[in-house]
Amino acid sequence: MLSLQGKTVAITGASGGIGEATARLLAERGASVVLAARRSERIDAIAQDIREQGGRAATCVVDVTKAEDLRHLVSTTIDQYGRIDVLVNNAGIAPISPLTDLDTESWSAMIDVNLRGTLNGIAAALPAFREQGSGHLVSIISVAGLSGVSPSMAVYAATKNAVRTVHEGLRSESTDGVVRTTAISPGYVRTDLADSMADSRIREQTRTSMDAMGIPPTAVARAVAFAIEQPGDVEIGEINVRPTVQA
Repeated sequence: MLSLQGKTVAITGASGGIGEATARLLAERGASVVLAARRSERIDAIAQDIREQGGRAATCVVDVTKAEDLRHLVSTTIDQYGRIDVLVNNAGIAPISPLTDLDTESWSAMIDVNLRGTLNGIAAALPAFREQGSGHLVSIISVAGLSGVSPSMAVYAATKNAVRTVHEGLRSESTDGVVRTTAISPGYVRTDLADSMADSRIREQTRTSMDAMGIPPTAVARAVAFAIEQPGDVEIGEINVRPTVQA
């Protein structure tokens, strides 16, 4: 196993689910982590637990829709640990519904968090990566839309595939060996993502599917660790992580 000793990783959406699992696993493998989310009490508790287990963890309250919050996350990480080696863009919401519901407020929210939030992270991290001479951008996307859009998921899938397109653009612009990019697309994972779904029928259907076939968040965390453990001349561009029973 390659070591993460000496790596410094900032993670958005770290108050639960994939973000929390990633922070815990990376800290266990030797990385210094900065947990970012809107819920300060939750990330503070997770960071304290990591430190009690012998890991290195700090926190930063972040709303990814605000560019200044992402810049603050990057500067906080550098102030705390001297550099930022990896930014994991994990924050995301899924208030999905049929397009005919005309839930334009939720459409805007998904664009702001899922797409604009990722762009804000890129804009904040790239200058630091360039100044350091290295850096790694990891974004948690989704398998939604990879092989056709499921009912009620059109806007959600559109935001996630937009992030995938941005990643590919950044990869093609970053062939000088300074910035690496990794897009990780999970299938059903047992998280609280369904809580952001206003439609009670869709919310319960999603929870049922998660309970029946969902993989644990640690499965995605291991994919993140695998990507960032690689030596600097190796880039893991994209990983899809699904339950073996998911179509």
